[in-house]
Amino acid sequence: MITFIIGLVILFVGAAVYGAICEKVFGPDDRQTPAYSKQDGVDYVPMPKWKNMLINLLNIAGTGPIFGPIQGILFGPIAFITIPIGNIIGGAMHDYFSGMICLRDGGSQMSSMIHKYSNKGIYRIYNVFVCLLLLLVGAVFIYTPGDIAATGIFGFDGAATSVSTWVIYGAIFVYYLIATVFPIDAIIGKIYPIFGAILLFSAVGVFAGMFVKGYPLLNLWDNWQAPAFAAFQTAADGSTAAFSYGEYFANGHFLPVFFVTVACGILSGFHSTQTAIISRTVKSEKEGRMTFYNMMVLEGFIAMVWAGAAMGIFNAGLQAANAGATSTVIKVCKDILGPVGGVIALVGIVVLPITSGDTALRGLRLTVAETLHIDQSTKGKRLSLSAVIFALVAVILVFAKFNNEGFQILWRYFAWSNQTLSLFAFLAITVWMFENGKGKYAWMPMIPGGFYCFICSTYIANAKIGFNIPWTYAYIIGVAAAVLYVGVIIWYGRKRAAAHTLQH
Repeated sequence: MITFIIGLVILFVGAAVYGAICEKVFGPDDRQTPAYSKQDGVDYVPMPKWKNMLINLLNIAGTGPIFGPIQGILFGPIAFITIPIGNIIGGAMHDYFSGMICLRDGGSQMSSMIHKYSNKGIYRIYNVFVCLLLLLVGAVFIYTPGDIAATGIFGFDGAATSVSTWVIYGAIFVYYLIATVFPIDAIIGKIYPIFGAILLFSAVGVFAGMFVKGYPLLNLWDNWQAPAFAAFQTAADGSTAAFSYGEYFANGHFLPVFFVTVACGILSGFHSTQTAIISRTVKSEKEGRMTFYNMMVLEGFIAMVWAGAAMGIFNAGLQAANAGATSTVIKVCKDILGPVGGVIALVGIVVLPITSGDTALRGLRLTVAETLHIDQSTKGKRLSLSAVIFALVAVILVFAKFNNEGFQILWRYFAWSNQTLSLFAFLAITVWMFENGKGKYAWMPMIPGGFYCFICSTYIANAKIGFNIPWTYAYIIGVAAAVLYVGVIIWYGRKRAAAHTLQH
């Protein structure tokens, strides 16, 4: 438990220090924000800071910071240290600068930010990439909350052939459509405070329950072997064996698998598409640190809670380590909070992906409209574009549900593409720094950018869903890609800075 507590101290103290550095580097001021200068009553709407903070947190916190840490903690207690460090210097920094640059550039969406701070080729690649990711997010965030609701809350079987499954999916689908089409303060701005209260109960309840229940958590200096009576895995032949975190770490290729698996609790490229939406409703640039940076830190806290809860319930012998994330979530909630509290907590878990899925599809509509210059001033025009988007999501969802390997394929591509998308944001942030006389701080986006270029390149080079190259060569490719990524971006940033100086 001591390592877990140390990790929380790193998260919150580190966030206070590094968040202040990020704010100082960007330099928020008192200029009028696009929420006022472009106010249209639909997307550009001034909203209170607390509401922007809550909406942004719910936008970015899907199933990633729950399912990811549950699988990532199998690598052992090192996760309690890598999650907070990565969150502070990677994910929170990524979210802050993405949101603030879009805010200062008139509430632009990420596609416009990439267009402005890169070239046409990268811009085109990004647009295709982000649209595919947001479609995957929409499908994943109907599938996962739908299944948790069906099996954990209502007690249905969640089968593809069950009417109840598709009724639940349909209800989520209808809500997404409403949230995508109507003004942001009409639906999202009013319903999110309720969702936020449920989420708070869920996260804080599980966190407190870990201590009350006395869940046994391993420390870095312990033997990374689960207690002899705990965390039994059942093999295909029916035999069982005690789970060993040390063995999993040694054989599981911590780099890159852990960082792709945990994903959203550390870093998520998807978040940049969501902070861009909130850049249109922020009243003052000085609210950015709380709205963008600190909300990602809270997501890191959620990831830490679920990493700890998962290890605790495995070590207590109440759940097999290979039982699956959905089953583990249900078991933790009901063991810690009892039948009634457990159901309320599960509602909070369901809320997370739903409140990311709605704004993911809203962000996709805005991105497509902005890129193709499609007018979105009336409900009819927004509905027409949304209908096309939702039809594509429905096709992906049906495939994932009826194909035996469909969801696994969908999730793997989603996890990898989610991390890869962040590389575009780090590129744009670096170029923005060079153009605005902040080139000496380019190391801030380049450290996580170079690291994740290595992670994503190595993973896709080796993965069966990628190129299936042996690990040795995959690592070489990953290192080469990271060096090339950092080198080219710094060269391009300096070139853009020189051109910018000549123009002014």
